Amino acid sequence: MKVALIGATGFVGAPVLAELLSRGRAVTVLARNPGKLTPQPGLTVVAADALDAAQVATAVAGHDAVVSAYNPGWTEPRIYELFLQGTRAIIEGVKQAGLKRLLVVGGAGSLFVAPGLQLVDTPPFPAEYKQGALAAREALNQLKLETALDWVFLSPPIALAPGARTGQYRLGLDDLLPGVGEAPAGISVADLAVAIVDEIETGRHIRQRFTVAH
Repeated sequence: MKVALIGATGFVGAPVLAELLSRGRAVTVLARNPGKLTPQPGLTVVAADALDAAQVATAVAGHDAVVSAYNPGWTEPRIYELFLQGTRAIIEGVKQAGLKRLLVVGGAGSLFVAPGLQLVDTPPFPAEYKQGALAAREALNQLKLETALDWVFLSPPIALAPGARTGQYRLGLDDLLPGVGEAPAGISVADLAVAIVDEIETGRHIRQRFTVAH
């Protein structure tokens, strides 16, 4: 299996890259600055801008699946605009390349905490993450309109942090998974990467959003 990965130097993308390579997958990373990636067996790095559909199409052509962990950065003032611009370019580029399988890593904000109520719309939701969460929700809405792609959207739980790889996680769909006691559900970013690669290999949630937690 050949997998193209966008956002490989980020908080989520770096563990996904490590997980893919550990399973013997051939990985092509799309990067604005290829020099940031250390050469490794099984890894190909190509210079490409995720905001440019034509560059994405050229880079991902011939692959079996694309994983997008694209995020312009939580401190980026234009995160809403850039997240959606990137999402649209990646979707269009994957379609131009004739690929079907695209997994997009989004956020927890669009998960439901009650009927008709998503986490991002609750009063306690942190203001500093709101624009990014709203963009990720809109990205999911755009994916739901796609009929040419076998897309998947992954929402992590509220608590996503560094930690050990256990290979264990719970699965959910559109509802926020419950935590233990008062603490919100969480997962290590290493185990989030396990869930992402498991989904690429099994295709359990085609044209669905799913979520995971420990």
